Amino acid sequence: MQDGRNDFRRIPVPPHRYTPLKEHWMQIFTPVAEHMKLQIRMNTKSRHVELKTCEATEDPSALQKGADFVKAFMLGFAVEDAVALLRLDELYLDSFDVTDVKPLSGEHLSRAIGRIAGKGGKTKFTIENVTKTRIVLADSKVHILGAFQNIRVAKDAIANLILGSPPGKVYGKLHTVASRIAERF
Repeated sequence: MQDGRNDFRRIPVPPHRYTPLKEHWMQIFTPVAEHMKLQIRMNTKSRHVELKTCEATEDPSALQKGADFVKAFMLGFAVEDAVALLRLDELYLDSFDVTDVKPLSGEHLSRAIGRIAGKGGKTKFTIENVTKTRIVLADSKVHILGAFQNIRVAKDAIANLILGSPPGKVYGKLHTVASRIAERF
């Protein structure tokens, strides 16, 4: 860094992501160490991935981008999707709980999560493709990776599904909003 100070970030590794982290370590290590020029290590005692700037780090936002990349992988995104956070500036991560939209429990919560996923993942896949985002459903948490405007559209669609709208109606609204966004650009 310019002022000679080494900044540091620590990203916790949840127990269910420990094995995938070991399997994909080189795919995570390579872009962070070689492209972002950050130091990265896995602290096995505290179960954290630690990132640190060094003299070779040129980009001041490299540490934050690297931390976001590792955090995206920990949330359940594929390495190929998470790497986009390093390459593009306009990508963001957003997370929310299904119960933030509507307080549900038991079978009602399970049905709401099922409506988001759809039969064979069809609904989730459609929302991802129309809004150009990536979505991870982890228990009752929903994680979305994409551009700010696209995340908002995907969140609205998911919220409508949680509130009980039939998927067909949500698809119709999605296509209308997506065509409006496409006209702007």
